[in-house]
Amino acid sequence: MTVKVFGHKAPDTDSTGCAIIQAWYMNEVLGVAAEPRLLGTPNTEAAFVVEKWGFETPALLEDVQDGEAVVIVDTNNPAELPANINNADIRQIIDHHALIGGLTTKGPIDITIRPLACAATVIYDLMGDDAAEMPDNIKGVMLSCILSDTLEFRSPTTTEHDKALAIKLASELNLDLAAYAGEMFEAKSDVSAFSDAELLRMDSKEYAVDGTKFRVSVLETTAPKMVLDRKASLMETMTTVASEDGVDQVLLFVVDILNEEATMLIPNDLTKTVAEKSFGASVDGDTVVLPGVMSRKKQIIPNLAV
Repeated sequence: MTVKVFGHKAPDTDSTGCAIIQAWYMNEVLGVAAEPRLLGTPNTEAAFVVEKWGFETPALLEDVQDGEAVVIVDTNNPAELPANINNADIRQIIDHHALIGGLTTKGPIDITIRPLACAATVIYDLMGDDAAEMPDNIKGVMLSCILSDTLEFRSPTTTEHDKALAIKLASELNLDLAAYAGEMFEAKSDVSAFSDAELLRMDSKEYAVDGTKFRVSVLETTAPKMVLDRKASLMETMTTVASEDGVDQVLLFVVDILNEEATMLIPNDLTKTVAEKSFGASVDGDTVVLPGVMSRKKQIIPNLAV
């Protein structure tokens, strides 16, 4: 039986990369047949990383079968996983997010959740001495995951351990870390080929606050104008996406990586209230700039209030 390894829906670089890294480790080191899979189309940065390091994009997984062996990386949230996940045979969970609850397993399993910026760093630690066996392309994917999730160490989620590992990997690969991060962020910033609905779902997570359901969307970019020039149509589409996805409101934060701030779109009174109560913002118009806000996990979701 081949174990399927996957992360969350709307796969970003860490989710995509961790599936590839963990599947390699299981196959080549542990001797367990495994294959990486994706639960959606990877974002532009993740697609760049996969191609850069010579991998094929993992195949799409629509759902899992009863009793199917799986390993979950970079999430433990049932809402971000296949509909039938609780009937699968979950073998392992490797994550760096808050424990959500709701997953059930067939028996005791190996669960590791650590307060690090990146799930790939957790995987590296779990490898122990076996990490020395990583080939350059796996090292490259791991470095990419860390740079992506830390926004090249700008994100407040960054730990010294994540940073030290990234510097170590870049040195072993003889890569200019800053230059490579720039390539990744350039790939992430080119969203011209995506529809408004695709942008709103591209890097998003569902989250409820006092009975109000949100889709919290984040677009990290070095070219925020490219997104904000589309704000009128994006705000219209937010209503459509909310209705289609069964949430009360889409919240969109455009994170300016270089200026280290987020611009939140304010299409209605609910989003205005969220901005004011969550971030102490003074809203005047259809956008509000939130200085220093870079991380959905650490700065946005924990502060959401209605």
